Amino acid sequence: MSDTDQTAAPAAAAQVDPRLILAQGGVRGYLREFWRRVRGGELGSIPVVVGLIVIWAIFQSLNSGFLSPSYLTELSINIVATGMLALGIVFVLLLGEIDLSIGSVSSACAAIVAVANQTWGLSEGLSIVVAVAAGLVMGLIHGFFFAKIGVPAFIVTLAGLLGWLGVSLWVLGKTGSYNLTNANGLIDRLTNTYFEQLFWGYLVAIVVAAVYFLVSLRGSLARRRAGVPARSVTEVIVRSAVLAVVLLAVAVVFNQARGLPLAPVIFLAFILLAGFVLNHTSYGRKVFAVGGSVEAARRAGINVAGIRMSVYAISGTMAAIGGVFYASVNRGVTQSGTGQQILMYAIAAAVIGGTSLFGGRGSAFSALLGVLVIQSIAAGMNLLGITNYAQYMVTGIVLLAAVVIDSVSRRSQKASGRA
Repeated sequence: MSDTDQTAAPAAAAQVDPRLILAQGGVRGYLREFWRRVRGGELGSIPVVVGLIVIWAIFQSLNSGFLSPSYLTELSINIVATGMLALGIVFVLLLGEIDLSIGSVSSACAAIVAVANQTWGLSEGLSIVVAVAAGLVMGLIHGFFFAKIGVPAFIVTLAGLLGWLGVSLWVLGKTGSYNLTNANGLIDRLTNTYFEQLFWGYLVAIVVAAVYFLVSLRGSLARRRAGVPARSVTEVIVRSAVLAVVLLAVAVVFNQARGLPLAPVIFLAFILLAGFVLNHTSYGRKVFAVGGSVEAARRAGINVAGIRMSVYAISGTMAAIGGVFYASVNRGVTQSGTGQQILMYAIAAAVIGGTSLFGGRGSAFSALLGVLVIQSIAAGMNLLGITNYAQYMVTGIVLLAAVVIDSVSRRSQKASGRA
């Protein structure tokens, strides 16, 4: 055997798909592959999950009410508005770009939904449609100037931050605030509806786990038919069972309070939809391709400009939906509005959750994990009576730690040849 063959053999072994290792080595092979990936810098969601557990443990030790069912239920509702924005930002970050306008877009759309209902006389349902459509248009405008005209995304969305903030103030007018007076209206029910019957929480948990199993099994079988490595049926079943146990535990917590709240169910549905789009559709593969290498994606025949415009349209739409939930949870809109705090929190949540600032790596679940960390810090400090400036400082430190981990992870992957 030649020297070239001898050096090629270990390299080929290192590139064996982990699903083949699992099939050939069982659980022990899976654990070996997991440890190899960790040493190679492929940390995935491990840091944020560990961080979340530590945060919860610290606040629970300082105040026993932090992990109470009622407080966790309130936390699950409060994460939705920011989480919707973070979910849209995940798509933008996957391109390796940024959207600084989402706070102002969210604020403007929250103002639109309130004014459309209270002043223009539109029904609450139609007001929501108008606000979400406005967010879609705003996102398309950003995408057009970035993708078609060639203006850097930072400049375009910075202009959007200022411009849409002005629109928000203009829509609210001299009063500067609008209250949603219909206590039982559609907007109010978004964050104030609870399914008190115990079976609802368990039913949603089982349905979500079943959908995850079917989608994962479909993907695995498709890969097998294509002749490429795929997860075994056993692994798919185990993953689905673990998800079901976690969701059932969450349902138990909700049922000990007021029942299953509607808001986090809607948020979870958006996460699952976004996850399906990113992981199981050609559009999602194109988003990752553009984020990985624009030139390579263009040479592969991908409409890069179209992908960029659509991603910013998604970001604007999700910002508008987040604005609607913000108006719902606060039962009105003020000039201070969602503002720049929700912008910072949304971007921080996406990054902390594991979406890379460098593009090409992340998932829809990054938004959920990241916003849980952000809101857990805020909720815990509020419970302890700690002032706002300390919350910003701690959140900034957590964000910096997440970016450092991402940078070190990329460096480790490059060193091991898996970047």
